[in-house]
Amino acid sequence: MSTDLTGQRVLVIGGSRDLGLAVARAAASAGAVVIIGARDEQKASDAAASIQNAEWVRMDITDEASVEAGLAGAGKIDHIVILTAAHHNVPVDRLDHDRTVTAFEAKVIGPLMVAKHAAAVLAPTGSIVLFSGVAAWNPQKGFSVMGITNGAVSFAASHLAKELAPIRVNAISPGIIDSGSWDGMGANKQKFLQEAAGGNLVGRWGASSDIADAVVWLLSATFVSGETIHVEGGARHY
Repeated sequence: MSTDLTGQRVLVIGGSRDLGLAVARAAASAGAVVIIGARDEQKASDAAASIQNAEWVRMDITDEASVEAGLAGAGKIDHIVILTAAHHNVPVDRLDHDRTVTAFEAKVIGPLMVAKHAAAVLAPTGSIVLFSGVAAWNPQKGFSVMGITNGAVSFAASHLAKELAPIRVNAISPGIIDSGSWDGMGANKQKFLQEAAGGNLVGRWGASSDIADAVVWLLSATFVSGETIHVEGGARHY
């Protein structure tokens, strides 16, 4: 199967840093013109400047008007990849209502609004890739919001695939990825990654390229829709 995206335009929402930026760069390397969508204009502009022929639009996925304006500003789009998240990882008895709502807006409601407005601008041969995560399948105390929202993303992929057909909708479910998002852990990061490597079937943690390559494949996989692709070293089966 070809992964050549030459001549196609790929909007990466949440593409200004870490895993999103890796996905944007992989799509560009496959020949696509990439549009970085992010709430922070400076970060979006800087990310686009680091990729040849890339563009950027401001888009706050928790604001429907911003989503609609961002899609209009992006022009012709062949594919959309959505990596937004707003974590609220606390025990259930410490949940904050507003932060819980924001987590659902970033991971579930916002992508639904993207789908609502993207249906009119995507080509029939286009696709949307959502981001779920292994937390949905490995329940742990203190991570209920992350697990529930990620699980909802998987259901969203199958339901939206039906609603938007022939536009394809799929989800990627990553495991623990050394994408830069864990760098704030400082000296504890290496121990965390080593523990993650010991908790899956392949015995290593993930690299950004593992996920970026899977996304590029999905953008090219014209006979795949409604699926969640698990890229987590078999952590669900450990």
